[in-house]
Order: sequence, then structure tokens, then C-alpha cells
Amino acid sequence: MTEDLAAPAPGTASDGLPDHEVRTALLRLLETEGTVTATLAARRLGYSSGLCSFHLRRLARHGRIEPVPTSGGRARPWRLRSSAPTAGEPRAAQPAGEFDQLARRLEDESYQRWLAHRDRAEPQWRHDEAFSSVVYLTPEELGQVADSVRRLLAEFRHREADPAARPAGARPVAAITRLFPLLPGATE
Repeated sequence: MTEDLAAPAPGTASDGLPDHEVRTALLRLLETEGTVTATLAARRLGYSSGLCSFHLRRLARHGRIEPVPTSGGRARPWRLRSSAPTAGEPRAAQPAGEFDQLARRLEDESYQRWLAHRDRAEPQWRHDEAFSSVVYLTPEELGQVADSVRRLLAEFRHREADPAARPAGARPVAAITRLFPLLPGATE
């Protein structure tokens, strides 16, 4: 791979690490799980353990994650850098919002890649479900809508760790929901 030799381009993080969908998925998994091994990441994300291991090491080389001290054994767990928070304590791995910005950029990049290459997919997989709507909500209702979407998607999360639970023909599908208030004048 030569991606680190290329000149910085749009989609390159401030640490010089080019954006990549596997790294984005790994960072999200670390954000939700706290620690992961390449094997666990592979099971959850549907990639090979070798690919996950490669990208975990790349994230570590660029200071995004760090190994978790262990008492031996072959397992090599990783965590977000400088983060060992207790329940309820905010993560200190990155300045507030940096992970969210990276995730949004990579979501956008993945969707643009899909649009550019969906003709390569099998016919039954050449469509997507993209929609939007403007609704009037209170801050509390916005949170309730987000929780409803999370609960709905949670019904399928077990399939990440248990391939046997996946119906025939199931594939990884990006589910991206963005709920945000429109600024004054945006609906005029």
C-alpha cells in the first residue's frame, strides 16, 4: 500500500493519515466498545483479521489509538489513545468533535464511492434508500427520534458478531442518520 506516500489530499486527517473506510469503522467500533482486538473487529465489521490488524497498527502509528497493557497471551487489544474513562466520564482521545468530523467526512466519502460504483454491484444491490425530511421538533423530541432509530438498528447488531444469525444474502449496509436543527433562514 502506498497511501501514506501520497501528498495530503482532501479527506486526509490533520495527523496526515488518509481517510479509509476500514479505519473509520475501527474508530467507531473503538468508540462504542472501548477496546477491541483485530479478531473481534473482524467479526464485528465483516473484514479479515489481517486487514483489521493492519489498519489498527496504522492508526497506532499515527497516534490515534494505543495498545492496551495485557498480562500476556496472543491477544492484542487496542483502545482510543489516552482514554481509559470510567462510566460516565468523557473520552479524552481527541478534541471534542474531531472524531465526529472525521466520521462525517468518511460517511460522505463512502456514499460518494457508492454512487460512483454502484453499477458494479449485483442487480438486486444497485439501489439505496436515501431520504430526508424537515420536521419540527423540540430538543427533547430530537433525542427521542434519535433513540428510536438507535433501538431499531440495535435489533440487527447481533449479526455483526454472529455471522450465523445473518440471513442468506445479507451484506453490510451503512445506516447513517443525521438529525440537526436548521439554522434560521434555512427553511425560507
